Amino acid sequence: MLTALSIRDIVLIEKLDIALETGLTVLTGETGAGKSILLDSLGLALGARGDSGLVRAGAQRGVVTASFALPPSHEAFAILKEQGIDCDGDLVIRRIQNADGPSRASINDQPVSLNLLRQIAVALAEIHGQHADRALVDVAAHRSLLDAFAGLEGQADDVARLWDAASTAAEELSSHRELMARAEAERDYLEHAAEELRALDPEPGEEAKLAEARQLMMSSEQYADALSEAEDALGGDGTAIARLNAALRKLERRKEGAGGRLDQVCAALDRVLAEVGEADHAIAEARRSFVFDPQELEKSEERLFALRAAARKFKCTVDTLADVRQRFEQELTALTDGGAKLRQLEAKAKDTRAQFDSAAEKLSDKRRKAAKALDKAVMAELPPLKLERARFETRIDTDAGKPGPTGIDRIEFMVAANPGTPLAPLMKVASGGELARFMLALKVILAAKGSAPTLIFDEIDTGVGGAVADAIGGRLSRLASGLQVLAVTHSPQVAARASQHMLISKMEEVGSKRMVTRVQPLSAQSRREEVARMLSGAQVTDAARAQADELLRSRG
Repeated sequence: MLTALSIRDIVLIEKLDIALETGLTVLTGETGAGKSILLDSLGLALGARGDSGLVRAGAQRGVVTASFALPPSHEAFAILKEQGIDCDGDLVIRRIQNADGPSRASINDQPVSLNLLRQIAVALAEIHGQHADRALVDVAAHRSLLDAFAGLEGQADDVARLWDAASTAAEELSSHRELMARAEAERDYLEHAAEELRALDPEPGEEAKLAEARQLMMSSEQYADALSEAEDALGGDGTAIARLNAALRKLERRKEGAGGRLDQVCAALDRVLAEVGEADHAIAEARRSFVFDPQELEKSEERLFALRAAARKFKCTVDTLADVRQRFEQELTALTDGGAKLRQLEAKAKDTRAQFDSAAEKLSDKRRKAAKALDKAVMAELPPLKLERARFETRIDTDAGKPGPTGIDRIEFMVAANPGTPLAPLMKVASGGELARFMLALKVILAAKGSAPTLIFDEIDTGVGGAVADAIGGRLSRLASGLQVLAVTHSPQVAARASQHMLISKMEEVGSKRMVTRVQPLSAQSRREEVARMLSGAQVTDAARAQADELLRSRG
């Protein structure tokens, strides 16, 4: 749910912070007080198109922050995780609109694109009202709404999975047929090329190993000369080592009578002789490792040149020669296996498509039955909303020749507001008030099965009163038992049903001669006075107050 809305420097709002509750919240006030500004601000936070004209005069930027409390399982978190954005606890959307034009958005202080913001916003809140651009009626969503109403999401997921399997099988079959056609046209070349690479038998990484070994063998003489110099430096003919050994033996015979003064000297000489011996052994081992047969060098060079020549011939790198060989052999196998793999892929494609067709047909049948139930339920909601002569129909166009991941149905909600008029798409209803009431009827039926957790209704009671306004209020109240509902209203019957009532007013700021919009949560007494004003107009009478008391008692 939407827990808080913070607005800075948007049109007439300089600074506004609103805490929101569960249930039904109504926003009331005089015409022109700024209710539309509030909704425009919320729309901006939910991804509406930015407009520098929204920034308050004299300010450099306007900022709207909307905070949502959501369960950890909410789909918004999954969407954000896919984008590498981790969110814990509340989800905070911030939209900054600069006075010089561009805007930017963030979620939990991490920058996001406007497309991602809109994708998230659809799962958070819906705005329905007088203006089509706020209604968020998406034909693409009608199918999922019908599936949710009928509890068909599981079957729809199965159909999508079977479509993926059938599509993959069809692509594999098509690819194999193309491979066979190409292989048949190039049979002679493939046989020769495959045989050549089979004889060459290239291995990944072989070029680097051969090049390194070749370079080592070519430099072996230089390494051997350097080792000889090191050997000569250690002792040459061995006389230096012999003299050190003789000196050490002479000192060791005399050290017992030297009172320990020769111990360190003897130990040092012993270490020197040991290290010289190890160095001499290491030099000998190294010299042996650099002894190469010239024929081995020649063989390495021939192998390296043969690999590089093959890579040039087949237009690839030496390291991918093995992959090229495998591809050639696969293409030859496609020609020589007697069509076994082709038959296997054809059977798989046929089987997976048959499974999809069967599941899609069954899903389509259930959708048609569900559509009748949905139409009946919505039609039952229309008369109390002063749409007793209107018609609602879920149109399902089935075309097995145009299948897809959602099945074989195109689903759209159609309405006719007046007798004798043809059914038309929901978004083409002429009257904004009628559209809003159709949406309310739909939401009452579908609220628990595919709705965002927060619904905002903008003046859906325009042009109606009495029993119709009361019916609208009753339905908003029913919605609010399971969802958070915000309603901008001029109807006292709707306002009386609210669990939270806020008054929007416009006043002149003291000392600045400029108009500002304020939003004030109403206490029980203030609420009574506002409902009385809505009943009587500018002059609030005792009779209006008494009527307000009656409304609040009976509707609260």
